[in-house]
Amino acid sequence: MLIDADLPEDVEALRAFALEQVRLVAAERAAAADLVLAKGEADAEIERLQSIIDAFMRHRFGARSEQLDPDQLQLGLEDVETALGKARAAREAAVSKAGGERTRKANRGSLPAHLERIEQVVDVEDKACPCCGGALHQIGEDVAERLDVVPTAFRVLVTRRPRYGCRSCEGAIVQAPAPARIVDGGIPTEALIAQVLVAKYADHLPLYRQAQIYARQGIQLDRSTLADWVGRTAWYLRPLRDHILERLRRSERLFADETTAPVLDPGRGRTKTGQLWAYARDDRPWGGGDPPMVAYVYAADRKGERAEAHLGDFAGILQVDGYGGYTALAKRRQQIQLAFCWSHVRRKFYELADKSPVATEVLRRIAMLYAIEDEVRGTSAEQRRAVRAERARVIADDLHVYLEARLRQVSAKSKLADAIRYALTRWGGLSMFLDDGRVELDSNTVERSIRPLALNRKNALFAGSDEGGDNWAVIATLIENCKISGINPHAWLAETLTKLAAGHPANAVGELMPWTAVA
Repeated sequence: MLIDADLPEDVEALRAFALEQVRLVAAERAAAADLVLAKGEADAEIERLQSIIDAFMRHRFGARSEQLDPDQLQLGLEDVETALGKARAAREAAVSKAGGERTRKANRGSLPAHLERIEQVVDVEDKACPCCGGALHQIGEDVAERLDVVPTAFRVLVTRRPRYGCRSCEGAIVQAPAPARIVDGGIPTEALIAQVLVAKYADHLPLYRQAQIYARQGIQLDRSTLADWVGRTAWYLRPLRDHILERLRRSERLFADETTAPVLDPGRGRTKTGQLWAYARDDRPWGGGDPPMVAYVYAADRKGERAEAHLGDFAGILQVDGYGGYTALAKRRQQIQLAFCWSHVRRKFYELADKSPVATEVLRRIAMLYAIEDEVRGTSAEQRRAVRAERARVIADDLHVYLEARLRQVSAKSKLADAIRYALTRWGGLSMFLDDGRVELDSNTVERSIRPLALNRKNALFAGSDEGGDNWAVIATLIENCKISGINPHAWLAETLTKLAAGHPANAVGELMPWTAVA
């Protein structure tokens, strides 16, 4: 605020002073306008990016017909959300420059209680009152928690075993036995081996990349050394995978699927196509009491005999896709009934929906079946069967009539005819869910279990041998069962490997299963 004493008495000086004040006011207004413009542009950019994220999420949570591949979705969201963070930072900077307060995002109490707390105190330098000079006393405090990280820190576990002798007889030397190890005479602890396994088979980080990460911290571990650890560990863990597979064979209902596993074929100088077979059980959708589980088995090919060997004396309902090997298996083994997958039927028609009204109508009717399933998921098997009998059966029966009628009207060589025949030839298995509330509408349970294998394949490109493919199946089985049971695979592996190295009885591996930790 100006007072009289601030004004010059000379007229020219007064004019110059007035012009300078006008210039300063204009500059302040221009700066304010620029800040408003910057804030407005930032708001517009945030709104635009948020709309893109909303579109992605519609693909994630919207109708199944418009969903994206989960991997593509995650990659797209990462980039857009990164840009959104940049736009928010620009907006906050504009607000701060304009003299406003930044919006504080409190996360008090949101961080896990088990994490170590390192406290730092940011205090005033002078504790004398700025008004009167008296001593200040604390009347409260603001507390903010932020998540910090210490990069992977290696440490050396030194084990000392004192030896004792007797002064009287000098004939006896007493010493505690050396602790058993997975890698006898090697340098890794079981916790380090668990870290290598989780990084490779859960986080899809190949061994050579892990070796590069360790080298940045001065730990020189050759890739072949890490591979040796993995192979030795797979030998210890194989009985656990076999136990899970045996438990699955005794189930009344199973899901089965398979995916390719490229394997190096040195004799021909290229890769060959092996197969990773997955067998899963999940009774949670109808309240079953058995724990969910999955087992992977590697095979050199996709012959139907492979599934027969894997399933052993399994008798019950096998829910699968349309692969003919399962149909042949059911013909040879009368104790196996096939339930087929509506999701695979839907995909056949989805590919034709843009050009075929018939395909669009079929998709509409299948969507009605899925809507009913959403309502009954989590209810008892008997409730599911009753609702399906009352509401879903009429939809399925009408769809069957509709497909038969349209098949007579379209060219037998068209893709639409192929899609219709795919459904009609499997109608008995597609209808099984109507009479048994324990049967699912599709085989998505096992397809979700297949997805981690596909991610690992994408990063590792191929397995080095058939034996490598088998090790892959063993370790992936146990990690995936940890994930299904909702427990930390690293903690479980470290503890389990320690027990196995110490000689846990082979006939008691059931005590080590991941789901026992949450039973």
